[in-house]
Amino acid sequence: MRILRTLAAAALVCLATGAGASAGPAHHARAGTTDPFKAVPVVIGLDQPVTFTFTPGGRIFFGEKATGQINVVNPQNGNIHRFTTITHVVSDGEQGLLGLALDPQYPSRPFVFAYATRNVAGGEKDQILRMKNVGGHAENIHVIFSSETVSGHYHDGGHISFGPDGFLYAVQGEAHHSANAQDLGISAGKILRMTETGAPAPGNPGFADGRIFSFGHRNSFGFAFDPQTNWLWETENGPECTDEINLVVKGGNYAWGPSENCSDPKPGGTNQDGPAPRHLPKAFFADTIAPTGIVFCDACGLGAGTNGKFLFGNCNSPGEIHRVGLTADRQDIASQTIVLHDGSCVYSMEHGPHGGIYFSDSSGGIFKLAHR
Repeated sequence: MRILRTLAAAALVCLATGAGASAGPAHHARAGTTDPFKAVPVVIGLDQPVTFTFTPGGRIFFGEKATGQINVVNPQNGNIHRFTTITHVVSDGEQGLLGLALDPQYPSRPFVFAYATRNVAGGEKDQILRMKNVGGHAENIHVIFSSETVSGHYHDGGHISFGPDGFLYAVQGEAHHSANAQDLGISAGKILRMTETGAPAPGNPGFADGRIFSFGHRNSFGFAFDPQTNWLWETENGPECTDEINLVVKGGNYAWGPSENCSDPKPGGTNQDGPAPRHLPKAFFADTIAPTGIVFCDACGLGAGTNGKFLFGNCNSPGEIHRVGLTADRQDIASQTIVLHDGSCVYSMEHGPHGGIYFSDSSGGIFKLAHR
């Protein structure tokens, strides 16, 4: 619940099988640093741009959490036009328009996907919608996924992205009910993997809900694929302790559930439910930084010291961007440092199509990282 209480106050899968359960992660403490990076505004004055994504040509689709509006901005001249407005969006707490993705073959296949919490028959549900870009506007909008559970005001997840295998991945929070994360018959508290029409993707683990890729997740706002291995890394918010960075494996149990215990914050205290093996985080943060978007630097123009590493944002105390180096086998974390004190809640992070790392935040802007 903690993270988007902050957002509201601010105005808001691993394909490889070789990455096994961690025996015990290092505790990466927050450390002050002289920021090597600065934030260069791309577009400002937006209303809670919690999600955005790039076209191959460099235009930016961005979504506004509360209004349900999906807009497109040309960063060369700042011109913005309305693509569509998702109807029936509810935005209490962490609900709202939370995720956007484009078809991997966009624009030859001009399909846009959105994740939103909506008021529909049967209550408020987390849904994924598919639509076609026709002349710059959405047509044929239809639902390809709808949660079985009524969404919580908190813990709705929402990040969506196509993986290197061409399938659509989505993270749904456990709707503020910890037991949901261990129920393999429902999608809440899971990372999902599906086709572009919402069907279970071939090769999924075969749980009762066929879309489930991994389970035992609490409240996640970001994941990204390592371009060197195709492995999936995820940020996850704990309760009052142990925020996490996870390396996600197919069928893996990340062990959130009703037995969580924060009396002695450490990895494992919030990862002790469900069947073994119970995967522990690769990094944990006992001081609850509220991690959000995550992105890998793949020739991103930030120099050799950043190339091959990933960056992630956080929302609390206030927002920051961290740079994380991996071990030689890329299955564990070797280093972590803060590279930007943003001062606002960092929402999403993306790699631009022509290089560059971008992020959005609660100041109402989308920014590009650059050296000072």
